[in-house]
Amino acid sequence: MALIATTLVFATADTANAPGCLKGAVVGGVAGHYARHHAVVGAVGGCMVGRHLAKQLAQEQAAQRQAAQAQ
Repeated sequence: MALIATTLVFATADTANAPGCLKGAVVGGVAGHYARHHAVVGAVGGCMVGRHLAKQLAQEQAAQRQAAQAQ
């Protein structure tokens, strides 16, 4: 289990500055800590979810800007 968690951490290490990753990692790490001490797994999962949500938000904002410019 520790090897899998370490692999996931290193796989996402280069994207740690991606929008939403740090905030998601903090929230996921805290949640993982309280869920049977799986802070690292929670942090990796939180980073992935945070990046996904930030990407969705950016796409929605871009669509709104395009709609406003079209009018």
